[in-house]
Amino acid sequence: MGLFSVLLIALNVNSQYSILVAVGFCGSFTTMSSFALETTNLLENKQLMLLTLNILANVGLSIGAVIGGRAIGNILMEKFIH
Repeated sequence: MGLFSVLLIALNVNSQYSILVAVGFCGSFTTMSSFALETTNLLENKQLMLLTLNILANVGLSIGAVIGGRAIGNILMEKFIH
């Protein structure tokens, strides 16, 4: 977060957007780290059923959310642009 705050100031990015970029970018690392840690813990504890469910649920729901978001975005674009 500190690195981003310095870089964004140096690049003259508006403070409204610098917070959005810094929190969004760093937040994605936190989420991925949590997923990796939990998955590794399940593997080490030989909880293979939960490990598989964890991976499938996280990846599947993430992809589903992107597909759903894109569908909603396309509907809104059609409704308000055309």
